[in-house]
Amino acid sequence: MAHQNPPSSDPEAPEITPTLPTNPSHTSSTAKYGLQKLKNNLIFRSKWAELNGAMGDLGTYIPIILALTLAKDLNLGTTLIFNGVYNILTGIIYGIPMPVQPMKSIAAAALSDKEFNLPEIMTAGILTGGVLFVLGITGLMQLVYKLIPLSVVRGIQLAQGLSFALTAVKYVRKVQDLPKSKALGPRPWFGLDGLVLAIVCACFIVIVNGAGEKNRGCCGAPEDGGLDGQRNGERKSKMNRLRKIVFSLPSAFLVFVLGIVLVFIRRHEVVHEIKFGPSSIEVMKFTKQAWKKGFIKGAIPQLPLSILNSVIAVCKLSTDLFPEKEFSVTSISVTVGLMNLVGSWFGAMPTCHGAGGLAGQYKFGGRSGGCVALLGVAKLVLGLVLGTSLAHILNMFPVGILGVLLLFAGIELAMCARDMNSKEDSFVALICTAVSLVGSSAALGFLVGIIVYVMLKLRNWSNDKPLSTIWNQKSPN
Repeated sequence: MAHQNPPSSDPEAPEITPTLPTNPSHTSSTAKYGLQKLKNNLIFRSKWAELNGAMGDLGTYIPIILALTLAKDLNLGTTLIFNGVYNILTGIIYGIPMPVQPMKSIAAAALSDKEFNLPEIMTAGILTGGVLFVLGITGLMQLVYKLIPLSVVRGIQLAQGLSFALTAVKYVRKVQDLPKSKALGPRPWFGLDGLVLAIVCACFIVIVNGAGEKNRGCCGAPEDGGLDGQRNGERKSKMNRLRKIVFSLPSAFLVFVLGIVLVFIRRHEVVHEIKFGPSSIEVMKFTKQAWKKGFIKGAIPQLPLSILNSVIAVCKLSTDLFPEKEFSVTSISVTVGLMNLVGSWFGAMPTCHGAGGLAGQYKFGGRSGGCVALLGVAKLVLGLVLGTSLAHILNMFPVGILGVLLLFAGIELAMCARDMNSKEDSFVALICTAVSLVGSSAALGFLVGIIVYVMLKLRNWSNDKPLSTIWNQKSPN
């Protein structure tokens, strides 16, 4: 399932696993190649940057998981254990900060429907994963990827990014009841979860990270201009060193640590509510009604979002951010399918890869598989040590800070659409975005975007023939 094999003229080569040689020397060289690849995929480009990047997905992950734990009695310990294993494996396989996120459409159905409980959530995950697995191994996902225009993909990414950003602003401005997904009123200016705190955190991240990777680092070397120039150069050198230190701070990690500290300040009793030890993991049992409802209300709405945002958009974004690596929608579709075909049977929240999570982790410095592997180890340890009692800590985490992390992840994803240079491509992308946002459906936006794209192509095709020729053919003279 590895996404990167030795170069080949066959475009499908990245999806083929070579047969292991029987010669001992060849076997040894293959083992060395595998170990070298594993090392390259997990190596930290920068320890602080990778640690910082691991925090980039938490603005999406924590609110959804916490809401389902409190509202639907989701087994948080089991979910963390499986998600941790998924993070480690995807870091090894892809060598980039490939995220593991909860399936949002299934989560939304569960939070909005009192009759949609854990069995329905898990059957929806199994069915969605099964379809994605079949699309992957049969090669149909690769065909879909080739047929979908880039402008439509960008429209979906822009819509998802703006949706994240708008949700983030709501988290910052309003007090939230996460289990019920409701706003309770304006957030107070001051306090341990106030507007001022969120604004300060946002400003800190902007100062450290700027608008993106190109803004990080120090300026050029000082100019030589005699004694005065030497003094100016020394001052500039000190300033550059200071800027380098500031710009290398793990901003998202520090903001998250601040949130954890505030949890214990806001509620001292949370320490007594923590119980050590993993939650019990059991195989779930499903009724026919659970399978039916999970398919109709969970899997059907989730499939378009998973295909577009969790497979196709992720593959495209991965290629954009890491052009030196090779990615396949086949492998991404298969890994998403396998995650849910395994974990959902044991009560772990259905998960997928998400373009927003990848953009967020990249925004904050994630560049290798070591970034998500580190996050996976943290999830695994928390799941084994604290289990479901961790929900008491997350329930007191400042929602305004989560909103800040989610805001920057959404903006980074939305900025992917900046490569739409022609007016025609921008037109298609923006229509796709508008319909997706207003209709709250990526599938509807995708459908409208495809229709508009085809109409424009037909219009251009008809314009290839001179208008005068068409009129002369119709003229009686």
